[in-house]
Amino acid sequence: MIHDSRRGDLSEPLRFHHSGTRNTAFARVRNKSVAFAAGFAAARHAFDGICSNKFTLAVFRDELTRMACILLHSQLMDFNQRPFTVIWETTRACDLACIHCRAEARAARDPNELGFSDVQSLIQDIKAFGSPYPILVLTGGDPAKRPDIFDIIKCARSEGLRVAMTPSATPLINRDAVRRFAEAGLVRLAVSLDGKDAAAHDGFRGVKGSFDRTLEILDWCREFALESQIHTTVTRHVMSDLPAIAEMIAARGIKLWALFLLIAVGRAARPEIRRLNVSAREIESLFHWIYDLTKSASFDVTPREGYHFRRVLLQRRAAELAIPVAQLLADSNAMSMTPSEVAPNGKASKILRAPLGVNDGRGVVFISHTGNVQPSGFLNLVGGNLRSQSLAEIYRSSETFVRVRDFARLEGKCGVCEFKSICGGSRSRAYALTGDPMRSDPFCVYQPAAWQARRSHQMAQTAAAERQPSLH
Repeated sequence: MIHDSRRGDLSEPLRFHHSGTRNTAFARVRNKSVAFAAGFAAARHAFDGICSNKFTLAVFRDELTRMACILLHSQLMDFNQRPFTVIWETTRACDLACIHCRAEARAARDPNELGFSDVQSLIQDIKAFGSPYPILVLTGGDPAKRPDIFDIIKCARSEGLRVAMTPSATPLINRDAVRRFAEAGLVRLAVSLDGKDAAAHDGFRGVKGSFDRTLEILDWCREFALESQIHTTVTRHVMSDLPAIAEMIAARGIKLWALFLLIAVGRAARPEIRRLNVSAREIESLFHWIYDLTKSASFDVTPREGYHFRRVLLQRRAAELAIPVAQLLADSNAMSMTPSEVAPNGKASKILRAPLGVNDGRGVVFISHTGNVQPSGFLNLVGGNLRSQSLAEIYRSSETFVRVRDFARLEGKCGVCEFKSICGGSRSRAYALTGDPMRSDPFCVYQPAAWQARRSHQMAQTAAAERQPSLH
């Protein structure tokens, strides 16, 4: 990330809303940024005569530098070739009894889990994608149920990987364990918070005392300078608690709040749990609330399996900037922008965020406890197994992955949506509710312009046919 005392954080795009020579000059700066690959020094020299009016040469040079770095970043982040995040389900063992558990976790470990030697091979597979290496997230079940979890973290860190973990809030995570995680090199620890108090949270997680343990873990993370984040599963029971949870997160110096929209897999597929899900319109309202929160929060906020938030993000930000949303969409695509770059928040600390466009199997890869490789933990389609194929081979070439990240194959509203390049809808939700991962996301209320035009044409054809006189 480039910094300059004249402008602050240069990861924030410059906004030029002027006409005439200033717009022309800015356009020339943007177009010239591609010259970086052939020789950045020569490209900068070519701009010495561009400066005019109030915009200094230094600002143009800074903008060129930023765009050139974005160009290199986007070349490295070809999500057809490499993931941004590798999520490994270390085990399905867990001492909680969460009513929505994707993994349908149990107390005992599976004897067919990947062993330590398999993990060492996985680490090399991740490194094979090249630097900067994808982030490795250790999940479960509960990773703390593995006695070798500290060695796994140390091994991955010794090979240069960034490692995060999502343990369960049980007595296995005590003060000493958090200290050892920090000493092993864990970069961030995430815990779940599914209510503003013990009654709401513990009822959802199925074990009394989980809420209090969660708060203790967060305190220990702060004590040992280990970054933390919060996961909240969005259901009807928690909607009214969200503002209070946001206040708790702000008070504890949390880096990121991830709100998971419920996907009907695992225990969440049971009818009594599916009834806890919120509606598409409630999700749309939630997205606007999240956007408002991101303007002032001291932490980053992101929905998970809520990719259509990115449409709301661009619509709201474009309105604030008084520019066409199509222009901001084009810029976001061209520059591989992250949500924080689209709508910067000076109060939140800068953290690494995935660019817009990352989706199930498209920048994200999930590995089960037995080595099956899937586009997402919520999308139960297997592309291969690590015990017989390399991670790169599966990610790049398996039909499962090739299909779900090919947005040209999207059907229905998602297939014609003008925002699909940065959204694509939840492939996991589409599969869970329709059996086809390429169908439209059933929980998106947006009506794309092309979809409305198609529907209007179909209705006109139907009306015309009904007016035709009968031949009988």
